[in-house]
Amino acid sequence: MAWDDQGNGKSPWDPNKGQPPDLDQIVEEWQKRFNKLFGMKASGSGKQRKKPPRLLIGLMILFIWILSGLYQIDDSERGVVLRFGQNTLTTMPGLRWHIPWPIESVEVVNVNVVNRFKQQTTMLTSDENIVVVDLVVQYRKTDPVDYLFNVRDADETLSEVSESAIREVAGKSNLDFILTEGRTEIAIQTQDLIQQTLNDYGTGIIVTKVNLQDANFPLQVETAVQDAIKAREDKERLAFEAEAYANDVVPRARGDAARMIQEAEAYKQRVIADSEGEAARFEKLLVEYQKAPQVTRERLYIEAIETVYGNSNKVLLDSEASGNLMYLPIDKLLENNKRQEEKTNSGGMPLSQSSQNQNDRSSDSTRFRGRNRE
Repeated sequence: MAWDDQGNGKSPWDPNKGQPPDLDQIVEEWQKRFNKLFGMKASGSGKQRKKPPRLLIGLMILFIWILSGLYQIDDSERGVVLRFGQNTLTTMPGLRWHIPWPIESVEVVNVNVVNRFKQQTTMLTSDENIVVVDLVVQYRKTDPVDYLFNVRDADETLSEVSESAIREVAGKSNLDFILTEGRTEIAIQTQDLIQQTLNDYGTGIIVTKVNLQDANFPLQVETAVQDAIKAREDKERLAFEAEAYANDVVPRARGDAARMIQEAEAYKQRVIADSEGEAARFEKLLVEYQKAPQVTRERLYIEAIETVYGNSNKVLLDSEASGNLMYLPIDKLLENNKRQEEKTNSGGMPLSQSSQNQNDRSSDSTRFRGRNRE
């Protein structure tokens, strides 16, 4: 081996000794390998640099471009193929291929997942009060073509429609209804109104649920609202008390009214019966009077005297006595005797003892009157 031959065809005094190969050498080396792979021969002298064939580069670029059209669609997704921005095909789940960009592109839409967004809105109620509502809307994208092409931004459209719907529903309700028992009803009405508007727009969205998560009044009017709530509670309390009082008084008043009506009806029947009896008796007396006027007059006079004397006190005077006035209330004595008999029959004092006590009182009364005359 010569002095200047180191086994690699280079001199030991070569200035490039120990340095890495340059870029031209690398390209030339790879060109040789591709030529051997495709059976191509290098043209010209071996020392002239060879350029890679344009056909090979074009084939590689075409292959990569074709592979870029592959895409995967999951079970919960749908693919919308766009050719120059126009919808041409809706693809189902699986491994799919489309003409690569810039000819075609694919928009993937998930049609099974439930999306949700929360929105806070300040609005005016029907009774001119301000209320702050926190609304939660849950929805799904059912038609990917309508979702992508019928409106500019379906999600933004849903947000605006939801705000408009809750304003319309709350504007027809008063504050008490929204803050208390009306939340469920308001949520249902809002959901129906949102869905109706989305269907009119053709957004391809279905609203699954609307929740009225919170409804309250602004902090600036807290004091006034608390006063209003207290007044409402007082109103309800007084209404309950009045209702309880009415439930107590009205039945009793109705009972008294029914009793008075019955008494009046009985009195009416009694008066009518008495009048009819008197009229009948008078007619009979008239017949008798026409037959014997003098006798009838005397009999009527005697009956009248009996009636008058029967209801008056009776006093017996002995004009032939020594001048002492004897007072004998016969009617009172008879009445007292009757009472004593009733007491005796019911377990009271014996009748003989009662009569003796009555006689003693009569004697004392007689003696007392005699002393007064003397």
